[in-house]
Amino acid sequence: MHLSWPGGLLSGTAQLPASKSEANRALILRALAGGGKVDNLSDANDTQLMQRLLMEVPNTNVLDAEDAGTVMRFLTAYLAVTGWKGRLTGTARAQERPIAVLVEALRQAGAVINYLANEGYPPLEFAGFAAADASEPTELSVRGDISSQYISALLMVGPYLPGGLRLTLTGPIGSRPYIEMTLALMRQFGAQVSAESDVLTVPPGQYRPTDYVVESDWSAASYWYSLVALASAGSEITLPGLRRESLQGDQAIAGIMTHFGVKTTFLSDGVHLQQQPPAPQQEIPTLDFTDCPDLAQTVAVVAAALTRPVEMTGLESLRIKETDRIAALQMELAKFGGDLRDLGEGRFRAESNGFSVFEQSVATYHDHRMAMAFAPLALLGPVHIQSPGVVRKSYPQYWKELAKIGFSISEAA
Repeated sequence: MHLSWPGGLLSGTAQLPASKSEANRALILRALAGGGKVDNLSDANDTQLMQRLLMEVPNTNVLDAEDAGTVMRFLTAYLAVTGWKGRLTGTARAQERPIAVLVEALRQAGAVINYLANEGYPPLEFAGFAAADASEPTELSVRGDISSQYISALLMVGPYLPGGLRLTLTGPIGSRPYIEMTLALMRQFGAQVSAESDVLTVPPGQYRPTDYVVESDWSAASYWYSLVALASAGSEITLPGLRRESLQGDQAIAGIMTHFGVKTTFLSDGVHLQQQPPAPQQEIPTLDFTDCPDLAQTVAVVAAALTRPVEMTGLESLRIKETDRIAALQMELAKFGGDLRDLGEGRFRAESNGFSVFEQSVATYHDHRMAMAFAPLALLGPVHIQSPGVVRKSYPQYWKELAKIGFSISEAA
């Protein structure tokens, strides 16, 4: 796909997809509750896939989670505690993403799960649930710095484990806002959850059918922040459906982008973004992405493009996403004169020396966030995005929204 910008101020209103993080949690909770209505579900593939597979569970013994990490992990826990028997698989990349931490924890709780290929990785075979003594909660311990999706998957099925769940998180805890989101949604569906430091306790019980409206997606909003940051001073965009009191950790983009000249004003239903006059070239403090790793690609590209170097930490989980996002960023930024330099000890520096955009072709590595993070560079010059269809995973209307706002977009044969 070829993208270019005709010039002038960026202005208008852009529609965002609903949060797939909220939606996929709410869909699992609704399925466990046996009822309720979840409104404002997006057309993102991950959300539609979760909804479809949950409907298929009673009538099939083979489920395909495709390349959706949340679907694979949340379904693994859901299928285990509901006693489903069958096979859960995914794409080749999904079968390279580890799931042993979750499977071993579920086995301790009584699930019978086997690996069908490589130990510790999908595809998985489910052979029921062996109920244990329910007089005491199921005691599980997992590292706090693993993917929060494992932790959220265990928490959501906690009320349905024998005696409930007492989950201890060891070591540093990463992506804490996603865990907090899970706990908040569980409470909305009727669970009594207590969180004391690193110990999370979920008593046995059942969820109650609940109606829930999903917020728009702050991860998707980050690309519009990027666009405003790269646009001319005075450019502005309105994003409906975002909340000041959000459950999403990626709301952190509002604070991060102040370093790149983007002002956020909260409205009654959404936010208004405005490019501010250039600030003095002062050093940006180290940015920690432990709690919001999905923002890292957006920020790295903007920092390099604006030649505003920034040190970044908390990127460990990027290695096991849809692709190795650190390696992918390094490869693609180099095409423009940018870099994500490894400083060692978990520290990286997004920087550039003579950044320029002149018809480069960006590889996307089967990763929706690579496509959407690099597309805003079209404000600085024509750019090509390979495999643009990857955005269907989280933001299928992304290209249409860019066209609506004034970008020139044409697809290669």
